[in-house]
Amino acid sequence: MREYWSIWKEAVTRALVEAYPETRGELIRETLVIETPPEIEKGDIAFPMFPFARVLKKSPAQIAAAVAGKMEDACPSTDDGAPAGRAVAIGPYVNVFLDRVAVADTVVNRVLAQEALYGNSGDLADRRVVVEFSCPNTNKPLHLGHLRNDALGESVVRMLRAAGAVVRPVNLINDRGIHICKSMLAYREFSEGSTPEKEGKKPDHFVGDYYVRYAQWEKENPEVEERARRLLQLWEQGDPEVHELWLTMNRWAIEGIEETYRRTGISFEKVYYESETYKQGREEILKGVEAGVFYRDEKGTVWVDLTDIDLDKKVLLRADGTSLYLTQDVGTAIMRHQDWPFDQLIYVVASEQRYHFQVLFEVLRRLGFSWAENLHHLAYGMVNLPQGKMKSREGTVVDADDLIDTLAELALQEIRRKGRDETGDESPRRAEQIALGALHYYLLQTGPVKDMIFNPEESLSFTGNTGPYLQYVGARVSSMLRKQAAPERVSAPGELVAEEWLLIHRVASYPRVVSEAASALNPSILAGHLYETAKAFSRFYHDHPIAVADDPKVRDFRLGLSRAVMHVMQHGLELLNIPFLEAM
Repeated sequence: MREYWSIWKEAVTRALVEAYPETRGELIRETLVIETPPEIEKGDIAFPMFPFARVLKKSPAQIAAAVAGKMEDACPSTDDGAPAGRAVAIGPYVNVFLDRVAVADTVVNRVLAQEALYGNSGDLADRRVVVEFSCPNTNKPLHLGHLRNDALGESVVRMLRAAGAVVRPVNLINDRGIHICKSMLAYREFSEGSTPEKEGKKPDHFVGDYYVRYAQWEKENPEVEERARRLLQLWEQGDPEVHELWLTMNRWAIEGIEETYRRTGISFEKVYYESETYKQGREEILKGVEAGVFYRDEKGTVWVDLTDIDLDKKVLLRADGTSLYLTQDVGTAIMRHQDWPFDQLIYVVASEQRYHFQVLFEVLRRLGFSWAENLHHLAYGMVNLPQGKMKSREGTVVDADDLIDTLAELALQEIRRKGRDETGDESPRRAEQIALGALHYYLLQTGPVKDMIFNPEESLSFTGNTGPYLQYVGARVSSMLRKQAAPERVSAPGELVAEEWLLIHRVASYPRVVSEAASALNPSILAGHLYETAKAFSRFYHDHPIAVADDPKVRDFRLGLSRAVMHVMQHGLELLNIPFLEAM
């Protein structure tokens, strides 16, 4: 139950002010950090005093002793009057030992009352946030990089909503530009009027094949790039024949991409198209030229000079008047704020685009948009597969659909190998759910900024730090509770075993972890907590009787605790976009 952490944070803040009147309570609240001791014998909550040593000119251990001394006769209580525990100084920390029976009673009953709402908060209430993610091109299907982007973006959206924010997930379809024209040119040259239906291909794969064909063609005939550029100019001039082909191929690509979104549980409230936003971006850049914010060179190219903030000079419009990605992004950002005024706009884009967003944010500032201060680039690292492990397109890009198909097949083999193929026709569907759990968990368990190697076989393990393991633990709890339902309200026994308390502590801290992960835009924080919770339940389940405990009060409480764990697992897996399975 989160109030234990907030109660003790307020109590430690008051004690610091009492011990050192020269400090300010507001500053302490902003600085005071809440940690969990590495060993349960050292307490349940820890407050390090290191941040105050320089200001107070005292050692962290001296400060901890003084703060704990002020709290000896001032043990706080919970909102319902239950004792909240005691504080002691352990080296440079003020450590709190909670009243475990009182906490257990309150926490489990709180979860049983709130059920699926447990873990939600109002920490970010009334905050309006736009999250842009995915952003595919219409010249090829989604690939492994998109899968990490989609997993991260969807999870961030769900976590922010759980923390009370009003969130608008949006997509930007990159449906114009030279790369699109390359696919169109190859289709003109080689298709002989074929269609996805005629060839029996998923439509985005069909379009992607022509992008591959163009790349091969250009290697042998470099001059075709000029033809692609001419096609782009004709498109921007509104040539009817070019536009008709463009609309047809874009429709094919988008239909296929949306099918992959449905398969992977990805959704958006608004989809923008680069073809609809780039003109507004160009108009805004031209306004900036008139205002003297940007300048033209002798060839007519429009530039912005950012050398005064240690960035480079950057082209905003080509000499022939055609737009760049940056131009389009300027228009898209402005359009979004006009559509839905936000408090924050988060771009989920690979870390290799950091410079692009530094420039974009500064260009918007120089155009006079005050909300540009609220733009954030959530950068994530590259993701690849072990060499030779999986099929790839062009030898470098791993196709998303192929990857999921392979994971689902491997999961089905694992189900059958372990003798869990009891559901007959349901097994392929369950294998797909396990594949998605394996994929999304593996992509999210690593912090966003880190590069990673996605190992398909490791991701599908039913043991260890994997999505299928979490799904398995959830299924185990569900199976037990189907046989022996937990009462609606329970009473904690007078004594808790260590494994029981550890599990209660994990459940109690869950809402705080969700809030922390949402604020940090980091699903790996939540993924790690769910794994530790699953491990704690497995250990408790293995070492202690639950449904068959001799004491009825102990049995009822442990069943209630198990149901609380189930709700936490359901809630957490939903935030990570991982299917919760009631049976495996």
